[in-house]
Amino acid sequence: MKVLLIIPCYNESESIISLLDELRNYPEYDYVVINDCSKDNTSEIVKNYGANVIDLPINLGLSGGVQTGMMYATKNDYDICIQIDGDGQHMPSEIYKLVEKIKDGVDIAISSRFLESKGSYSQTFLRALGAKHIQFCIKLFSGLTLTDPTSGMRAFTRSVFQQMAYATNERPEPDTMLYFARLGYRIEEVQVTMRERLAGESYLTPTKAAKYMIENTISFLFVVFKTLGKRGKK
Repeated sequence: MKVLLIIPCYNESESIISLLDELRNYPEYDYVVINDCSKDNTSEIVKNYGANVIDLPINLGLSGGVQTGMMYATKNDYDICIQIDGDGQHMPSEIYKLVEKIKDGVDIAISSRFLESKGSYSQTFLRALGAKHIQFCIKLFSGLTLTDPTSGMRAFTRSVFQQMAYATNERPEPDTMLYFARLGYRIEEVQVTMRERLAGESYLTPTKAAKYMIENTISFLFVVFKTLGKRGKK
């Protein structure tokens, strides 16, 4: 099965090379770096490295970056695409766990830091609160239990990522996980080890975190309305 890693990047010049160096040890995975109109020299660094990169002319945000990668995967006939961050948190050594889940018949495989144990990975109070709220909403509206609903390391089958690639309202975000869960797609988590980001700072400030939680809550309600009468009709 052809596997594509989608690596969205915004100002990751300090960490992207370490990730690309690691990926040299996993030639079974193709990858494409989506440079989301970075203000630093991320694009130049990746190109000098000889890596596959798509430069976006405007900043589309994480969702737009991942959807660009899904369009690339669709046009190049990939079977599985996997979203990983460019900041080094997601370890290439753990990717095979997601691939195995897909091979076992799962439609969407989500990496979790907390499925079996919390381990040593720490979250801020605001992040943890937001994740608990999103977890509650997804469980309430679909019955799906996710221990790490905001995880940015996810694998998608061809049938899923081809839908997401061209649908403006099906973003690689928790509301889309709710959407596919309500339609009867098989979604499962797998325990993985993650690191703290290698360099730079997270875009998720307290204000943005609160906004993110509110936006997802509103979007959840729209998803529920959109899927009324369609539950289980994959």
